[in-house]
Amino acid sequence: MIIVTGAAGFVGSNLVLALNRRGHTDIIAVDDLKDGTKFRNLVEAEIADYRDKDQFLQQLTEGTLGPIEAIFHNGACSDTTEWDGRYMMTVNYEYSKNLLEYCLTHKIPFIYASSAAVYGGGKVFKEERQYEAPLNLYGYSKFLFDQYVRRRMQVGLKSQVVGFRYFNVYGPREQHKGKMASTAFHFNNEVLATGNCKLFEASGGYKDGEQRRDFIHVDDVCAVNLWAWEHPKVSAIFNLGTGKSQTFNEVANAVIKFHGKGRIEYIAFPENLKGRYQSFTEADMSALRAAGCGHRFMTVEQGVQKYMEWLNKK
Repeated sequence: MIIVTGAAGFVGSNLVLALNRRGHTDIIAVDDLKDGTKFRNLVEAEIADYRDKDQFLQQLTEGTLGPIEAIFHNGACSDTTEWDGRYMMTVNYEYSKNLLEYCLTHKIPFIYASSAAVYGGGKVFKEERQYEAPLNLYGYSKFLFDQYVRRRMQVGLKSQVVGFRYFNVYGPREQHKGKMASTAFHFNNEVLATGNCKLFEASGGYKDGEQRRDFIHVDDVCAVNLWAWEHPKVSAIFNLGTGKSQTFNEVANAVIKFHGKGRIEYIAFPENLKGRYQSFTEADMSALRAAGCGHRFMTVEQGVQKYMEWLNKK
């Protein structure tokens, strides 16, 4: 069987569906459905069973689940504005350590989600310690687990471990994330409601709406996760973006082009984000390319068009 944690979430649900398209249905979906609305993300999926995250960890420890082919670990608190350190470290750090150690002991491939948030406000996004300085608690929890994985790698691994530092992921099945959903999602709603896409004014040395991020479609994220599983000799922590940053203006214009209406409205930069906001991200993809991954990523224009078609059909 295959385990997908965070399976009712954004990346997790899309990964379950990507596995289905490859013919895999013997999947245990693991999540915390305190937010019950997330069930909608799994309605189209074929799974063998569902487990609450705590129940799953208990059964894993007791050894009552049976043989496991791989664990894709996407479960996490991804709210960058969450400052409850005890909660964040329990969910994102301790839980991840438990899964990793189980996989290493039982020689099970472990492919997990890290985040570009580990880089903080830096200008170099390369998988090396000197470039890592998270600005928020979420980023720190991901950074700390990456460091734990690095220490385990230094003493040698007997099974595959791959971490992916997701950059700005957007696409289907993110609606439950609310304020943490992608700008493409919010721009779509804004154009339909008011006709205006709201972008931040100049900040961080960038002009109005010209702040840049590495935006990556969730289908590309899933494809690279599956590529890793298909290459069991690959173990490393990799960036997972497109390798090319684009502006928020470009995202907004792609949404406006799809609808054939709308305009951009610039709003004041929020006080609570000053010093905690990444004005620029761009994944250095050289390590993933050197490992043999030749996947071609969608541009913002291609990915947003595909996403808008899905959103507005729904």
